[in-house]
Amino acid sequence: MTVTTLQAPEVIDPVLTQAFESRLLGSLVRPGDDKYDESRQLMNMFHDGHPAYIVRAADVADVLYAVNFAREQKLPITVRSGGHSIPGYSMADDSVVVDLSGMKRVSVNPKKRTLRAQPGATTADVLAATQPHGLALSTGDTASVGLGGLTTGGGIGFLVRKFGLTIDSLRSVNIVTANGHYLTASAVRNPDLFWAIRGGSGNFGIVTSFEFNLQPVGTIVGGAIFLPATREVLRGYADYATTAPDELTTIAGVMMAPPLPFIPAEWHFKPVFNILVVYAGEPEKGQAVVAPLLALAEPIADVIMPMPYPGIYEFTADIAQRLHATVRSGFMDGLPDAAIETIMDDVEAGFDPFAMVQIRALGGAFARVPADATAFAHRDKSIFLAVINLGAEEGHRQWAETLWKRLKPHTSGVYVNFLDKEGDERVHEAYPPTTYERLADVKLRYDPRNVFNLNQNIKPAGSSTDQREAKRFSRVMAALVPNPVPEIW
Repeated sequence: MTVTTLQAPEVIDPVLTQAFESRLLGSLVRPGDDKYDESRQLMNMFHDGHPAYIVRAADVADVLYAVNFAREQKLPITVRSGGHSIPGYSMADDSVVVDLSGMKRVSVNPKKRTLRAQPGATTADVLAATQPHGLALSTGDTASVGLGGLTTGGGIGFLVRKFGLTIDSLRSVNIVTANGHYLTASAVRNPDLFWAIRGGSGNFGIVTSFEFNLQPVGTIVGGAIFLPATREVLRGYADYATTAPDELTTIAGVMMAPPLPFIPAEWHFKPVFNILVVYAGEPEKGQAVVAPLLALAEPIADVIMPMPYPGIYEFTADIAQRLHATVRSGFMDGLPDAAIETIMDDVEAGFDPFAMVQIRALGGAFARVPADATAFAHRDKSIFLAVINLGAEEGHRQWAETLWKRLKPHTSGVYVNFLDKEGDERVHEAYPPTTYERLADVKLRYDPRNVFNLNQNIKPAGSSTDQREAKRFSRVMAALVPNPVPEIW
């Protein structure tokens, strides 16, 4: 791996910067500019990165120019789509940020049931384009998440048990690689790259457009259930939600009850078990499928009803905004009794008011994709658990760390999109050994210098001789691959 040498932006020839800026269809934001502080904000308020340049890209050519400029000036590259990076990788100090948030075009072909979307498009943008046709894409759980990071990491959301991960609907991508290649990757074109992009995060280039299959989703049975947080409720939820019909996807968690009007006042700010529900099937069958969840205990509040699919995102609107967030997470083979005891011990000892222990039931379509079909390989896991704290003070962060240390022994593997800066060992936990080795081989071919390293990084494989050969191959390819033409929408 070649270590990137940082170069302070003030020593870069101003003429080079001016020439670079003049080529952009978008804009270049630098320290001292009026829009600099606004442009560098991320969703996780713990991060306060000060990049050297923010390239607010308008098209593929801007992305290509930015990658080439950063590489030539020996500046690190970071990529921002929706700004939801938990560890703040999308706004690193002294870097060139390729900001894709303005590239948010979406186009639906209702006859073919396909969607083309740029990486800055959010779930809200996708919903606005697809729902008039009664179609949907399995995306994330908050409306403000950008497709770029969500998709390349996998994409676990409200339709995961019915239609799988976001990557399971992916048909192809266009991508700018580290050496300025503009490629299409699909099952038949650059299939090794297409495999790696589906779960390998931002290690292999900057995706400039995605093409997805869509599925019919109109009215759902959805909403929220609030139950007492007890051992029996957690046990019953895990047992039912992981084996329920595929049409039922839930995201649940122990949390402090918010002071919402439909929650009785005596429960406000007390620990409860909240279940967000999406039944994406025939509405008349939905109530019967949801009924076992309501039977786990006498509900504190029940706001389950038929609704348009976008309605479920109203229930996560509060966490779709800028917040302080500490997150630790992992997959589980079921929810063991020992983990339930650990969670309930914390509840009974006095649950942190900014905390949540989130439990997502998997299975269904998610589990039927072979583990080696994509770089996201944890298809056998039935539970994803996350310890989350939204408090800004060190004590709240410490609560999350302490509880996580007690729960981690019950986990196996982790979802790369929920990783913080937790070290190389945790990155390896996101990928089984054979998957990681294959990813490292793809990395060697497409990014032998590890230009894209400000991420949950996968190091290029091979000996120094292998890496020299890969670099030589990349230089030859760079001379052969033409500059991108404007994408047709």
